[in-house]
Amino acid sequence: MPSAAKDKSIERKIDSLREEIRHHEHLYYVLDAPELPDADFDLLVQELKRLEAAHPELITPDSPTQRVGGKPREGFVKVEHSRPMLSLDNAYNEQELRDWDRRVRELAGSDKIEYVCELKLDGMSLALTYEQGHLLRGVTRGDGSVGEDVTSNVRTMRSVPLSIAPAAVKKSGVPADFEVRGEVIMPLAAFERMNEDREAQGLARFANPRNAAAGTIRVLEPNIVAERRLDFYSYFLLVKGKYYPEKHSDALKAMQALGFKVNPNHLIATDIDQVLKFIAKSEQMREKLGYEIDGIVVKVNSMRTQDRLGFTGKAPRWAIAYKYAARSGNTQVEDILVQVGRTGKLTPVAALKPVFIGGTTVSRATLHNMDEIERLGVKIGDWVMVERGGDVIPKVVKVVEDKEHPRGHKTFHMPERCPVCHSHVVRVEGEADHRCINVNCPAKLRESILHFAARSVMNIEGMGESLVNQLADRGLVKNIADIYELDKDKLLTLERIGEKSAENLLGEIEQSRKLPLERVIFGLGIRFVGERTAEFLSEHFGSMDALMSASVEELEEVNEVGPRIAESIHEFFAEPSNRKLVERLRKFLNFKGVKKVRGTALAGKTFVLTGTLPNYSRDAAKKMIEDAGGKVSGSVSKKTDYVVAGEDAGSKLDKARELGVKVIDEEQMVELVKS
Repeated sequence: MPSAAKDKSIERKIDSLREEIRHHEHLYYVLDAPELPDADFDLLVQELKRLEAAHPELITPDSPTQRVGGKPREGFVKVEHSRPMLSLDNAYNEQELRDWDRRVRELAGSDKIEYVCELKLDGMSLALTYEQGHLLRGVTRGDGSVGEDVTSNVRTMRSVPLSIAPAAVKKSGVPADFEVRGEVIMPLAAFERMNEDREAQGLARFANPRNAAAGTIRVLEPNIVAERRLDFYSYFLLVKGKYYPEKHSDALKAMQALGFKVNPNHLIATDIDQVLKFIAKSEQMREKLGYEIDGIVVKVNSMRTQDRLGFTGKAPRWAIAYKYAARSGNTQVEDILVQVGRTGKLTPVAALKPVFIGGTTVSRATLHNMDEIERLGVKIGDWVMVERGGDVIPKVVKVVEDKEHPRGHKTFHMPERCPVCHSHVVRVEGEADHRCINVNCPAKLRESILHFAARSVMNIEGMGESLVNQLADRGLVKNIADIYELDKDKLLTLERIGEKSAENLLGEIEQSRKLPLERVIFGLGIRFVGERTAEFLSEHFGSMDALMSASVEELEEVNEVGPRIAESIHEFFAEPSNRKLVERLRKFLNFKGVKKVRGTALAGKTFVLTGTLPNYSRDAAKKMIEDAGGKVSGSVSKKTDYVVAGEDAGSKLDKARELGVKVIDEEQMVELVKS
């Protein structure tokens, strides 16, 4: 085949793959109606990545493979909105809503007003600009007039289309240049998982999904944003800075036709009584949504009527937010139970005398940890106030003490052994949480496998959440060592796994056997031991056996291993079930490392890299500094010794100058290493 014809053939194949992947992304992330098994979808993406790697000249910005890419940003650019993103006035009861309806009808000069009722999603407002059907920019609400450009993070959100096919644009009846506004939310399942991950890293929990969504969209690392599984629901359509088309209900239909996610729970109401019925119905289904809402937004449907009504100083007169009342109630603590989470954290949970709060019966409420129990002074038998807010499960907020509610007398103590696997429970000094340290604990199994198989750990491609759940549920993998005893027959008993998928997975497992010792150490999931610490441990001890037998004092001799990390490692290997697991892994994995003494030229020095260096990639420069005993940080502070600045250095360079931190170039960095 002639070269030009062959190139055209490859280009057509790549275009076809992209369209197929976009189709299945839309089905899965927007319509929640997947047609393709996860494993088959992954194969499509892998094939596209392979073709694009072989033909990089054919990569386009809107390719499904380009959602996450490029170096992290060093700050967000301010952008003025095409039209102010104003907040809404609130109504807190039926009378306030009826008063608003009366004012709308009086100002509009009509007794018949059509309203659109929508769920008030508890998230963060976002404006997306498209040119010729391609995503140009994503901007936060900011102060309403000026927001921040967070496009690199928006691209990671699967419910946001990177491009829209001309046929879809034509069908929608919308010009190819338009703006969509909506709400970024974090689903409750993603919120809980993220908080558990943060706890495992010793970080504070986010208070609620709204704070988590707002915090995530402003993270400077798009990879982190992608992991947190944000979602986007659209609710406004603008063309040239004006709402479009003539009716808001038609705008919702047009956005749906363009491929955006539009919340299906909305209603066109012809009077305020229908609005009130929708409000009551929505509050009843609030618990089953899978995301947080805090009320209902009511908008006048006609754009012409909206224009007549206009705005007050801070809000449109044609829309209002009906806010649901706080959800709380008083009840008695009958017992305090302990749940073990997938990171091993033990959470005390109050078993309550059932109480009806916000449309549902509550019989359990979290007490978070022993510090919280002591702060509240909760005892078994106490009467308490329980609140249902932005958290995934209800929480106890205070003890009720009066003549009608006498105090309880039984004090709760955290168990010394895990209630699931009966292994030792530890509490690191200075931390609030108690944890089970048995990596084989059934409560931690899924998380242990997912961590072990992750790309930066043992890199077992294809072992995602869906597959791991099946392996655990069917007892095929009871600990991470069982991964290496899987065979094709076992895998073929699982849903959505065919011959090819099984062979690919077994090939990935086989490849993981060759990985170096530091990956194995990282894969064990020892608390506080990340990728960098695992590398230092491997280099210092040179073998798994030497690491396992090391004392706390010997562990503290390792670079960047302090008392807390040393104690965690020692406790891990002191647990008999963990040692048994490691012995099983010995048959399959590399337990020998290479002892390496790092240089001391940069010992105790902290560097920050910014911009593009002329001769070294970011990773190569980082390795050079670390091999010389230095440390590379991601942010500039007073403790930073040097900022290495290349071309296009951003806010980190400004911060260094502001703090008086020494700024050097690549040549000076090399001189320091050699010295």
